[in-house]
Amino acid sequence: MATVELRFSAQPEHVRTARLVAAAVARRAGVEEAVLDEVRLAVGEACSRAVGLHRSNGLTAPVRVVLIEEEKLFSIEVGDEVPGPAGGSTGTVPGIAAALDPDADGEDEMGLAVISGLVDDVAVTTGEAGGTIRMTWPISGHGGLS
Repeated sequence: MATVELRFSAQPEHVRTARLVAAAVARRAGVEEAVLDEVRLAVGEACSRAVGLHRSNGLTAPVRVVLIEEEKLFSIEVGDEVPGPAGGSTGTVPGIAAALDPDADGEDEMGLAVISGLVDDVAVTTGEAGGTIRMTWPISGHGGLS
């Protein structure tokens, strides 16, 4: 399993860089060319959401993006450090915002809805240490992160 990890300060101007890195790594891993725009958009949405959460909660910790190439799957995890409910929650999109936090704001729900429209396999987890959005796509070619 090959992995690339990216951390950036919670500033909106860094989201574009995360999108470009994600698309480049996805291409190299063998994600179909036709899907790369969806990868870019989904990562941009997830990173923008994480940046917004950090900024609205006054956190200075970096946003983390982990790109993982497995045998037949390419996954991207975008994590924030905004504490969630004690004990944590796990779910799949759509409707995860309401399931995880009944007081979730509309912007957060909208971001998750956009991601769920772009990615078939999405999981969202939250816990005391923060939240993670994991998005997965099939690998078609013989790419490789090595």
